[in-house]
Amino acid sequence: MLAQDLLARLAADGERTVGLTRGDLDVTDPRAVHAAVAEHRPDVLVNCAAWTAVDDAETRETEARRINADGARNLAAACAGTGTRLLQVSTDYVFAGDAASPYAEDAATAPRSAYGRTKLAGEQAVLTTLPDAGYVVRTAWLYGAGGGNFVRTMIALERVRETLDVVDDQRGQPTWTADLADRLLRLGRSATAGAAPARIYHATSGGDTTWYGLAREVFRLLGADPDRVRPTTAAAYARPAPRPAYGVLGHDGWAAAGIEPIRDWREALREAFPALLAAERR
Repeated sequence: MLAQDLLARLAADGERTVGLTRGDLDVTDPRAVHAAVAEHRPDVLVNCAAWTAVDDAETRETEARRINADGARNLAAACAGTGTRLLQVSTDYVFAGDAASPYAEDAATAPRSAYGRTKLAGEQAVLTTLPDAGYVVRTAWLYGAGGGNFVRTMIALERVRETLDVVDDQRGQPTWTADLADRLLRLGRSATAGAAPARIYHATSGGDTTWYGLAREVFRLLGADPDRVRPTTAAAYARPAPRPAYGVLGHDGWAAAGIEPIRDWREALREAFPALLAAERR
């Protein structure tokens, strides 16, 4: 979902790009990774490969670690040999999720899930291997036209459910993949110009809400009655992996790169909505 929007954004800006699918490159194979990076020698490499099945990772942590941690380490090692800057996409799951104010980029990490642990290990591998050329970009609650996500699910369910019970005790920042792609492009350009320091950045929308609040906004944009969405608790949906109760991220790090943070989530959702609606109703 992110890679599709990123490649489209790069192409629209006239950048020369290579987009390798999982069939083209296995990031867990060090020799294949080194060969691919040596062949293409990119100025910037964005790692969109990840194990994102959060619940499955609880019982398959070793497999998730091979992709999220070892894969990131392989890419970083290959980039070290070519002078390539690596943008590693990460997650709010590296935090405990029990804060009362937005997590700063340097806040203490304490993942509570296998997914969070493996993504944190990937962050550490990149920052350690590439202290001057490794960029960790944490994001959360992604939605876009190019894949399944919460917003598209709500669009689909509005047509077939009279009411919906949606979790109202988990707070985060809905983030459009097109907005994230734009910040990755800007960060890559700033990095190659020597302006953006190698560090952690938080790339989520401004403002925050709950899943319940997001669902109500989707219904409103559909012209449906938002009161058809009813609040419930996370405890009502037993899942193997714990979700952060509070995953709101602070955005102060962007000032160091001379890049403004992503806009408010409501504004972005309004702009994204026609494409999301078209994708869901094809």
